[in-house]
Amino acid sequence: MRFRHSVRLTIDEFSNVFKLLLFRVITGVVFFSLAYVILRLGLRSIMESAELGELKSLVGDFFTALVHGDYGRLRTLPDDITEALSAFAKLLGAQTGSIVGSIIGVCVMYLLVRYLNGIAMFALGGVVNDRMSLDAKTSFSSSFVKNIGQGSLYQLVYVPITFVYDVLSVLACVLLFFYIPSLLMRWSLITVLLSLSLSLTLILCLQALKLTFFSAWMPSMIAEGKTIRQAFLRSVRGKGDFVRRFAAYLISTYLIFIVNVGCGLLTLGSSLIITVSLSYFFLIVMQFVNYYRDAGKQYFLSHGHIAETDGEDRKN
Repeated sequence: MRFRHSVRLTIDEFSNVFKLLLFRVITGVVFFSLAYVILRLGLRSIMESAELGELKSLVGDFFTALVHGDYGRLRTLPDDITEALSAFAKLLGAQTGSIVGSIIGVCVMYLLVRYLNGIAMFALGGVVNDRMSLDAKTSFSSSFVKNIGQGSLYQLVYVPITFVYDVLSVLACVLLFFYIPSLLMRWSLITVLLSLSLSLTLILCLQALKLTFFSAWMPSMIAEGKTIRQAFLRSVRGKGDFVRRFAAYLISTYLIFIVNVGCGLLTLGSSLIITVSLSYFFLIVMQFVNYYRDAGKQYFLSHGHIAETDGEDRKN
């Protein structure tokens, strides 16, 4: 029921996907432009170094010798590459400050862009809430202006928490990936595939768990006007059926992964322009569907069509 209603509301409000897409494209262009400038300035001495040039030259020599069957050159290349890597490693050691500074700069820009995109998603949350509670068509721009204060405060807390959670989740998956073959004491195609499968399962389950715990945070602030602390505590304490929420989010994360990866491969990545924004908007809708059902509130599925909390829908 929760998943079905989320899909239906997402389809009915599909135009908002393009608004989110436009906003993310603008912030994405700004991020990549500034990240390029930061990396270009911070790593210029490394990118223009003779050591890196030598490594590039040796890589070119390897493929040239491989194509022409120059086995004499292929035998001498390993020693040359080892020597070039050693020189390049010394260069990196001497440029540690520049490398760290560049990484910090890019991370700060990433968090800033994520913060701005989060405010846009908070504004879309306001649009979804008006649609479900009042059967009203609120514009994205008016919702953005109306909720920019709450949205900014929410993102100031939400972005750092979820960023740390996501980093720890990725580290856990990486450790699991390398732990399984070491546990079985062998590296083979089967153990690598097993490690990859379990690591993917872990990351998707951890994402579903995060979405479950934070599901009512934003809806409580928008629909009830709760403070950020009150909304956070309400969400974490989990009023309602935790198992149903987790199951709905777990199914959603798997489907989102399948749709984005599948469509990305079939269209050489071009469909990700739509599917990524659609995935984010669908998760916003699901937050509000879970919130309304856990709170025992009625909500509009479509014009004059009200969803009852007892599972029955009726026309108004």
